[in-house]
Amino acid sequence: MTAPRRPIAEMPLRVRYHECDGQGIVFNAHYLAYVDMCSFEAEKALFGSHEEFLAHGADVVVAEANLKFRSPARYDDDLVVTQYLNHLGTTSLIFDFEIHRAETLIAAATIRYVFIDPATLRPQAPPEAVRKVYATLLGD
Repeated sequence: MTAPRRPIAEMPLRVRYHECDGQGIVFNAHYLAYVDMCSFEAEKALFGSHEEFLAHGADVVVAEANLKFRSPARYDDDLVVTQYLNHLGTTSLIFDFEIHRAETLIAAATIRYVFIDPATLRPQAPPEAVRKVYATLLGD
């Protein structure tokens, strides 16, 4: 039996009226924005801030995004976005996200990020200090 995954960040949010479409549900593109917002909360939890993460000489860009919709969210719903580290590669990492309304899973996302050199925007391995922070989450 494997141990349950430890969340990096759990971000509460309330659906705003302008995020809903003509059907009265959250427009699909907003789920990626929710995930992105949670990613910055994870950086705060792990490094103190986005600026402190960048100070290590690394940044990340999205290389792939996959969303699975389970149940619609509506205006004024209270949601929680939770982020987990799935995989740490040589130059990339994969995060899983869950978006819940109370106990109901409404959406799940898997996002692959690639580490880049902030100056050149070219892929690079993360600095060892950054790798160690993420490796700790996997128990490596």
